[in-house]
Amino acid sequence: MMALSRLDRQYGAAVRSVWTNVLGRVNRSWSGLGSWRDADVRTFQRQTLPIILAGERRVANLTASYLDQLNRASNPRARNIAFDVDAVTGKALRGVDPTEVYERPFKEVWTALSNGEALDAAVARGAHRLETIAKTDLQLARTHTVREVAADMPRFTYTVRELQGEYDCALCMIASTQRYHKRDLAPIHPGCDCLVKTVTADYDPGQVIDEEFLNRVHDAVESALGEFDRGGRAVDYRKIIVSREHGEIGPVLGYRGQRFTGPDDINLPT
Repeated sequence: MMALSRLDRQYGAAVRSVWTNVLGRVNRSWSGLGSWRDADVRTFQRQTLPIILAGERRVANLTASYLDQLNRASNPRARNIAFDVDAVTGKALRGVDPTEVYERPFKEVWTALSNGEALDAAVARGAHRLETIAKTDLQLARTHTVREVAADMPRFTYTVRELQGEYDCALCMIASTQRYHKRDLAPIHPGCDCLVKTVTADYDPGQVIDEEFLNRVHDAVESALGEFDRGGRAVDYRKIIVSREHGEIGPVLGYRGQRFTGPDDINLPT
């Protein structure tokens, strides 16, 4: 058990290192543009898309290696696990060309300017959108790899979410009390950095696997907000958070009533 715990820590630290490196370089590239006009889009993409793709591939390979080691720890005679890194990175993540995805921070700037915001505020909005997109892609590389690799690991039945860091959002905290079938892509929200763990089980423990912690999260939210739907805490937690299907990134955690921007919502300067 100690060896596995050490493996978890090593894997988590390695992925966080990739995140820090990629996000730092992408942010510096954005800040260093000096101008965020149409002509700057391609310059930015030439600088950053290779960095982001390399980060995705690194996260995918780290995740595949981590799962392979977990598999061998439980079954030393297990065969090597092969996977196609191209199937879990780049365009494969969203089904949308990355050049289109990474033009969106610029559109965020242009929309803000058209609404009368100052340049500094508009650029900050674009930077936030960029960071959210990059974090999401790095996490998608992880969850897509878990889905692909775990399919060849018959001893593992479910995946669970393990919280990372000193602070975690309430959505991830609640999700960490649930189990997911390994064939299902683990729900995420943009910027989520939770660790996806595989689990061996001889029987289905049910959707809620840690009701005590789930109750503590409900108590904390009720204490902070003054109200909470405690009646849905045991099984049907969808009254608190839901897993909705996003057109590009798959299941996304969000509050009930939240919806995603579609083509009809886009209002760009002409």
